[in-house]
Amino acid sequence: MPPSKAPAALTRPITCFTFGGAHEKGLRDCAVEVPVNIVYAPVPYAVMMATPQDLEDFALGFSVSEGIIDHPADIRSILVEEVERGLRLVVTLASDKLQRHLARNRNLAGRTGCGLCGVDDLGALPVARAPSHGPGHLLLSSVRRAMMALEARQTLNRLTHALHGAAWADHGGELLFVREDVGRHNALDKLLGALLSAGVDPASGFIVITSRCSYEMVEKAAMFGARALVAVSAPTTFAIERAEANAMTLLALARADGAICFTDPAFVTDDLQSEGRRIA
Repeated sequence: MPPSKAPAALTRPITCFTFGGAHEKGLRDCAVEVPVNIVYAPVPYAVMMATPQDLEDFALGFSVSEGIIDHPADIRSILVEEVERGLRLVVTLASDKLQRHLARNRNLAGRTGCGLCGVDDLGALPVARAPSHGPGHLLLSSVRRAMMALEARQTLNRLTHALHGAAWADHGGELLFVREDVGRHNALDKLLGALLSAGVDPASGFIVITSRCSYEMVEKAAMFGARALVAVSAPTTFAIERAEANAMTLLALARADGAICFTDPAFVTDDLQSEGRRIA
C-alpha cells in the first residue's frame, strides 16, 4: 500500500472489564501513530509522531509554520517514502530557501509537542528494553480507587480547567504522588522526577495519566520501569506496540465504572467480588 494511502485507524483486540462484573473480548479501532522523518533534502530535520494521512499537506504546513519557506512555491517537490521504521517526507526546497534553512542550523531539542525531542533521524528512535518485571497483578479495585480520587487531587486543574495530571498509585490504589502541568509530557516528567527523587520502587504501584495515551507517554513510563499504565483517554497503535515491547500492561479509557485493557490482560485481576485481597 502506498504511504499516502496508509490507514488512519486500525482495529486492535481488546479486553473490556466492568468493575465488579464479567469481562469480554472484542475489537476497537485505534488511531494510527507512526514516526515521520521530515527531511529537507538531503538533511534530516525532525521526527514527528503523526497520523499517516494528508502527509503532503503536513509537509507544506509544517514548512511554513517553522519559517523554512515563505510560500508554497518555495517547495519544488514532496516525496513520501516508506522506510523500515516509519515514513520519510523528503521535501526539496528552492535553492535559496535551502541555503537559508541550512544557515539556521536549527533542531527541535527540548520540544514537547507531538514529536520526539532531540531525535532527527528514524535510526535514533529508542528500542525496547529487556523486560525486568517481577510477578504480580493489577487489581481492578485499585484502579477504580485511584480513578475516583484523581480529580480531587488535581487542585490546579480544578482552578484552571487547563492542566494535565499524572499520578502514582500504590498497589491498593492510594495516590501517593500527583503532578500537574499544561503539557501532558511535562506532567508525566514531573511525576517521574518526584518518584526518582523519593526512591520509589517501580514495582510498588502504577501510573495514571489524564491525557491522550501516545507513544511518548508509554515510553516515558517504561523508562521509569513502570509495570502498568492507566490512561483516561485512548491509546494509539504505536503506544500499544511500545507497551507490548516493554511488557507493560496498558489500561485506557478508564472511568469510574470500568476500563479497557489493550495489552497483557492476564496481569489484571478482577478482585471486586472479593474485596480485601491484595498482592502478596
